[in-house]
Amino acid sequence: MFGKLIHLGVDAVLVSALLAGVRRSTGLTPALSQVPNKDIRQFLRTYLEFGEYAFDFAVVVFGRSSSFERKP
Repeated sequence: MFGKLIHLGVDAVLVSALLAGVRRSTGLTPALSQVPNKDIRQFLRTYLEFGEYAFDFAVVVFGRSSSFERKP
């Protein structure tokens, strides 16, 4: 049970980071204004902000690694 919760949590972070990457590269973002419930809308906004944090963290980690290089 605990392992499944961790798995779902990691999957949620990966999806949120993917959405952050799509936003950064294309400008497309989910239309949160169409969500009628204010509390759910705020939860989704927080979820997407966490994805931005995870994406930034991954960029920093990959940038410090010798396995990755920046291409112009």
